Amino acid sequence: MLKTFSVTNIGRKRRSNQDYVYSSEQPVGRLSNLFLVADGMGGHNAGDYASRTAVETIVERIADSPESDPVRLFEEAIRAANTRIRELASGAEELEGMGTTVVAASVRDRELYVANVGDSRLYVVNRFEIRQITRDHSWVEEMVRRGGLGRDEARNHPDKNIITRAVGAEDTVKADFFTVPLGREDEILMCTDGLTNMLEDGEIRMILGGGRDIVEKAQELVRAANEKGGRDNISVILIEPLN
Repeated sequence: MLKTFSVTNIGRKRRSNQDYVYSSEQPVGRLSNLFLVADGMGGHNAGDYASRTAVETIVERIADSPESDPVRLFEEAIRAANTRIRELASGAEELEGMGTTVVAASVRDRELYVANVGDSRLYVVNRFEIRQITRDHSWVEEMVRRGGLGRDEARNHPDKNIITRAVGAEDTVKADFFTVPLGREDEILMCTDGLTNMLEDGEIRMILGGGRDIVEKAQELVRAANEKGGRDNISVILIEPLN
């Protein structure tokens, strides 16, 4: 059993919301549950079209697949979403160049299965720590890994929003996959960079540790990100596995 809550917010600076979220505590295909966060990119309405298309394609592919292994399901579904976005972009000039980040997650028997492309994130949080499970596919993160930038420099770098992988950006897409055992007090946070560009990890952990319930925690994350400037769309999914 899971307790979940999701919210997406346009923020204070954007004219449209290019984020798209999906949350199902009920089975989808052979998965016990399914959660998705996507942050689209592209001019005009192409970004929100890309994120919605990716999420809808992933859900449809997983629902129709006989596969039961979460990693294989995520891999097949993300590939299908990449193909679909490329097909749509090739047929309409206004959609050319569109793409999207994706984070996908499912919980089964206190195991968390995760896939990600881009720089939207999944964290596991408890009262002792906040752990980023996903790995950002961004130019700045690559520089940090190579030792060319410090973590503090990276946070405020002018090129921090340049991503190196996206669903729909190339003919093929490579996702990263993670399997994480969940502790009794662990909480799962999925979010777009509209949250993490505004709030430090420590601030996120403090908010999650102080809320009365899952709804208040999610709403407070969005409020705090907007209070800090709200420069982008903000999307959050919170998942609490119940003992």
